[in-house]
Amino acid sequence: MAVQPSRPLRLFADYLRLERVNLTERWMKAVFNDADLSESDRLTHEQLSDHVPEILGEIFSALEDQDLDEVEPSIERNARQHGRLRWKQGYRIDELVRELDLLRQVLMGAIDSFAQGHPTFTRRHEERARHFVDEAISFVTLTSIREVVTERDRKIDEYTGQLERANHELLLKQKLVGELYESRMQITRSVVHDLRNFLNVFAMALQMIARAPARTNAALALANRQAADMKTLVDELVEYSIVLGDNNPLATEAFDLRVLFDELVASCGPAIEAKGLRLVHRFDPQLRTITTNRLKLKQVALNLLTNAAKYTKVGEVELDMRAHGDAHWRLRVSDTGVGICAEDQQRVFREFERANQDDVPGAGLGLAIVSELCRKLHGELRFASHEGEGTTFEITFPLRLDPGG
Repeated sequence: MAVQPSRPLRLFADYLRLERVNLTERWMKAVFNDADLSESDRLTHEQLSDHVPEILGEIFSALEDQDLDEVEPSIERNARQHGRLRWKQGYRIDELVRELDLLRQVLMGAIDSFAQGHPTFTRRHEERARHFVDEAISFVTLTSIREVVTERDRKIDEYTGQLERANHELLLKQKLVGELYESRMQITRSVVHDLRNFLNVFAMALQMIARAPARTNAALALANRQAADMKTLVDELVEYSIVLGDNNPLATEAFDLRVLFDELVASCGPAIEAKGLRLVHRFDPQLRTITTNRLKLKQVALNLLTNAAKYTKVGEVELDMRAHGDAHWRLRVSDTGVGICAEDQQRVFREFERANQDDVPGAGLGLAIVSELCRKLHGELRFASHEGEGTTFEITFPLRLDPGG
């Protein structure tokens, strides 16, 4: 609450205003010479003075009017800025308290000096002035400390968030590494298993030739089938290793999608019809030129068509390409084959996952290759399947692929 200001206190406030520059320099000299304030040695005079001159001016006004409440908002604003800056400059809280205590000592010294030269400035005036200086500096110190603590807590929260994100990413990478290791071990086991089976059948064929020369033709036919299956396995392994190891920037080109569609029909149709199946093909006339990697797109379609024919004994395989909105198009391959049971649908895109049919050749890498190529071509892959009824794969591709997008 404000009290009626006395003339000696007003004169003292005027004296402090005239001496503000000297008081600021005296305080900075005390700070620079204090052995406990190591951070101040790195600061320029301007950096050190900071908001102190403004804070002094507000204290002088409070002394003059005997009312700290009036200037408290501006003192608080400057004290918060002072605390924030000291935090950025590397001050510890004890250093901040120490430098503000030196400011209090400088002001107390000014009270003593003024009292010695002004007899009307009585002891009661001194005590009143000391009370205001102590109260003002305490308020500045508390506000600055709170700002430092706030900045420190904010930084701690920021670091904690970064650590949590880094830890989460590390856990994900560890999981991926573990899955990758298990996947590679599965590849090794599967390849060794298949190659051993091939070699066992070769050995059986050779024994058949040695023991029953009359069955040489049957043994050679068996050996040829095994050689073809082994070649299929090796081809898929080579194809998959090329897809995974291709880290070059994706090359794109503009081409007529209808031309690629006709190529697929011409290349896959005879093999599908040779199995007694029908190839149903539909092309949307709205589709024209697209921009993507032509070879990788063709590889996706061929793998899906080959896979569909491989697991279909009766019925048809369908190839469909159509527009999908203004910026995308959709590739659809469906069949009337064995389908995929519900419990196996979560792992169809893993390496060496196959339908449980011994008469189906291959290593089970076709859909793994499709999945990786779709990722590179920014394709959104979906499928639906019902056991004993067939499977449908749909991939939505952009009409214009942005390799860096």
